[in-house]
Amino acid sequence: MEVKTSLLDNMIGVGDMVLIEPLSEDTFIENLKKRFDHNEIYTYIGSVVISMNPYKSLPIYTAEKVEEYRNRNFYELSPHIYALADEAYRSLREQDNDQCILITGESGAGKTEASKFVMSYVAAVCGKGQEVSKVKEQLLQSNPVLEAFGNAKTVRNDNSSRFGKYMDIEFDFKGDPLGGVISNYLLEKSRVVKQPRGERNFHIFYQLLSGASDDTLKKLKLDRDFSKYNYLSLDSATVNGLDDAASFRTVRNAMQIVGFMEDEVQSILELVAAVLKLGNIEFKPESRCNGYDESRVKDKNDLKEMCELLGIEQSVLERAFSFRTVEAKMEKVSTTLNVAQAYYARDALAKNLYSRLFSWLVNRINESIKAQTKTRKKVMGVLDIYGFEIFEDNSFEQFIINYCNEKLQQIFIELTLREEQEEYVREDIEWTNIEYFNNAIICDLIENNKNGILAMLDEECLRPGTVTDETFLDKLNTVCAEHQHFESRQSKNSKFLTDHSLPHNCFRIQHYAGKVLYRAEGFVDKNNDLLYRDLSQAMYKANHSLIKILFPEGNPAKVNLKRPPTAGFQFRASVGTLMKNLLTKNPNYIRCIKPNDKKAAHIFTDSLVCHQVRYLGLMENVRVRRAGYAFRQAYDPCLERYKMLCKQTWPHWKGPARDGVEVLMKDLQVPAEEFAYGRSKIFIRNPRTLFFLEEKRSQCLEDLATLIQKIYRGWKCRTHFLLLKKSQVVVAAWYRRFAQQKKYQNIRSSALVLQSFIRGWKARKLLRELKHKKRCEEAVTTISAYWHGTQARRELKCLKEEARRKHAIAVIWAYWLGLKVRREYRKFFRANAGKKIYDFTIQRIMQKYFLGLKKTMPSMSPIDKSWPARPYGFLDRTHQELRRIFHLWRCKKYRSQFTEEKKATYEEKLAASELFKDKKALYPSSVGQPFKGDYVEITKNPKYQKLNSFAEDKVLLADVVSKINRANGKGAPRIFLLTKKSLVLADQKTGQVKASVPLPDLSSVSVSTQNDGFFALKLKEGSASAAKGDFLLSSDRLIEIITKLHCIGATSADRNQISIDISDEFLVQFKQDKVCVKFIQGTPKNGNGVACKRKNNRLLEVSVPSP
Repeated sequence: MEVKTSLLDNMIGVGDMVLIEPLSEDTFIENLKKRFDHNEIYTYIGSVVISMNPYKSLPIYTAEKVEEYRNRNFYELSPHIYALADEAYRSLREQDNDQCILITGESGAGKTEASKFVMSYVAAVCGKGQEVSKVKEQLLQSNPVLEAFGNAKTVRNDNSSRFGKYMDIEFDFKGDPLGGVISNYLLEKSRVVKQPRGERNFHIFYQLLSGASDDTLKKLKLDRDFSKYNYLSLDSATVNGLDDAASFRTVRNAMQIVGFMEDEVQSILELVAAVLKLGNIEFKPESRCNGYDESRVKDKNDLKEMCELLGIEQSVLERAFSFRTVEAKMEKVSTTLNVAQAYYARDALAKNLYSRLFSWLVNRINESIKAQTKTRKKVMGVLDIYGFEIFEDNSFEQFIINYCNEKLQQIFIELTLREEQEEYVREDIEWTNIEYFNNAIICDLIENNKNGILAMLDEECLRPGTVTDETFLDKLNTVCAEHQHFESRQSKNSKFLTDHSLPHNCFRIQHYAGKVLYRAEGFVDKNNDLLYRDLSQAMYKANHSLIKILFPEGNPAKVNLKRPPTAGFQFRASVGTLMKNLLTKNPNYIRCIKPNDKKAAHIFTDSLVCHQVRYLGLMENVRVRRAGYAFRQAYDPCLERYKMLCKQTWPHWKGPARDGVEVLMKDLQVPAEEFAYGRSKIFIRNPRTLFFLEEKRSQCLEDLATLIQKIYRGWKCRTHFLLLKKSQVVVAAWYRRFAQQKKYQNIRSSALVLQSFIRGWKARKLLRELKHKKRCEEAVTTISAYWHGTQARRELKCLKEEARRKHAIAVIWAYWLGLKVRREYRKFFRANAGKKIYDFTIQRIMQKYFLGLKKTMPSMSPIDKSWPARPYGFLDRTHQELRRIFHLWRCKKYRSQFTEEKKATYEEKLAASELFKDKKALYPSSVGQPFKGDYVEITKNPKYQKLNSFAEDKVLLADVVSKINRANGKGAPRIFLLTKKSLVLADQKTGQVKASVPLPDLSSVSVSTQNDGFFALKLKEGSASAAKGDFLLSSDRLIEIITKLHCIGATSADRNQISIDISDEFLVQFKQDKVCVKFIQGTPKNGNGVACKRKNNRLLEVSVPSP
């Protein structure tokens, strides 16, 4: 049996605000807070969804949740955005009604994420197939592209939409998506040239610099350093939780999926790079002979690179920044632009270039995602637009945004009332007029064609003569002074003359959400939004394919002298078109609320939420819904939920559901005025009646639960008794069987014991007989063995005696033969035989010595100190001389293998030993390190090509050293180059030469005795290089640097050798001051490194770690 659920089950707070009792602003906020604290971020107001931004991920958007809300009644489950999306999709598919989903709320409330959830749900529940999946993927992937170019980090939201977006998703008769159309409204293009503190420019600029490859940036003539671009704010360049490099890869992939060609992507990136370059163009004043100031470009490098990107002649664009041509009928007047006007022209070009690029992007996406078939389509629109904005400083942008919200509020109230009235008529319930605040008077104040604020602003912009924000405000004060929703300090209405909260240059409008103070400054300029015709024509002359499309008015063949429409006029027309579009569709509302300004989870700021509830008009919405009948429900689910309250309907009602509900309400004695019967629904007037039914249902459920428990416990006890009875019979049978088995086993074990005893007695008797027989046989064998042994020993003794006698005879015979031979040889013995025998013996000893030395010869390495031990004492001097000769010979053989470069290296090592051995603690660690010379690969690195060409001679040493700052003792990285004539210091990043010192100007080098890399290059007084003073540097390769300096001085005949001063305290000349550099042993704060600190004007202290 399927378990039915409802909005009212397990409810935290009240799931539908229409049912809240009592209704007040405090109970409304308290209910939102209670649900927010339990991660219930969605709440209903009838069919309207309130969405609280949780600022964290919640597990409520899974595929399981999608299936849970699929094809379910709107009030059947707990409030969720999926319920609204499913209701809209089913109405579109089954009832053939076009739908629109209006998502509103202030920045940071979660509007963009809400639109993503709606689109992802629709994509998940609609049909499958290769073509359908492609369309769904294109629709979803259009979001990352538009977010990159249209979203930015603000103080309220890290991914704030800075444009309004309306997307029409088109479906076929089966409910499968065919394509879509996107409309954009009012991109905040002023953000391109200026961002408030703590905010960023549009995402694409940071994503391009962070995620593009080095090759791409080189083609676009860009650098990854944000600080090099004036249009990018540095205080918020990086945002926690935003990976710009990864986002750039996502955008590139999304553009590919949507259908952008590779050359189109390259053109778009070139325009983005051009905007960055445009912001770096600066101007300087230049006086002309006629007395007028003219602007000129300071540094033309950025202008040149921008023109190369866009294919524009540099002179054409440079002239457009300096001159303005005004055409009137057949006359042309050219005037010069001062510096302020040039900067205005530059920023206007940047804003127009980016906004037109964004509009082109939207149109290009529409071309890719539009429906290919011409059959009749069903449409679901999703509107994601700015919420009502009330800032400390409100200008033209906030004015037209709030105007749009006034129109949306007007249509919201109208459509809500119309929906209520249609449902009452459909259900045959009497309709009563509902009183509510109609904000049409505020909309008329703003958009009236004759006396509206926008009309007067356009009239002021088109009026000849001097037009300023002050004249516009004066006109408002004259025309709108008596309007009840307009307030100004300078109006004819005397009640505002003493209102000090209303400045003189401001006006205030009482919107439906509250009063908003607008500063009139900038209204005229922002409404004009002028781009000089010279700049448009310069852009059209570009060879870039996309630029010509973006600036069609620059075509000389199609010059239009008519003034372009103002920003206010265009926006009012767009809003009018949007309102007409929305009125043709069935509306669905999502009201987004931001719980706090800290963008943190679990924080609910009552005052902030209350402010949003007011300007979203949520209380007004609840009152409209409650003005008639607060709650309505179809008869079937109503009877299913409450049938246990009446004996006649419980447990099953067999008649029509409406009859069952009527019997139920009659049995419960609910007053007739508290409800009404519609055709398919029952309408309940007061929430108290619904809560009364819920309370009765809870009590009845408890009684039913008790009854179920009673029946269950009786069944359980009976089942237990029958089981015990059955178990007793089984246990008795098993016990009798066990007793008989035990008796049989005892008798059997007794018989086995008797048998074992008898068998044992017979076995032992047999064993005794066998043992006696064995002992008799063993006695005979032992006696025989002893007898044979005695006989064998006697025979052996006789044989040994005979052998001794034979050996004695042989010995005596040998001695006799020897004596006989000696007697015969004595007569032949000579007088010098002793000397010959001695020489022969010595010769044999020497031969044996040399042969042994040959076998034990040490290796050919000159550092091998091993040598064989002498075998005879009289060979001691010979042994040492041979060792010396062998060492000299193998050294000569080793040297013969050296190249000239290796000889020079060893000579430098030898010189280093003479200079630093036992003098500098750093020397031992440098012995095993080869002297490479070039450590930065200056000849291979393209970044240092200019630096390589600057050095006239061969570079003997190139390394990165730290140049010690004279003011604070901190180090800055420098490239150190050494040639035979000079030494050069250059910037590590750019390769720019900072200092070049000829070697003849170098008098001495000072180093400490400690284990540090500090050294001072002292310059000769009066030399050209000594103007800025001596250099104090630090390097890990100090030994190699100073050794090469010393060797260059030793080999040069035209200059004196550079002296090396090794001391823990020495003087360094810094411009006009002499500073003492003192080295002490200690433990620096930053760990194991060497720390340098300026103690006073005369002392620089270097702390070296203790050895």
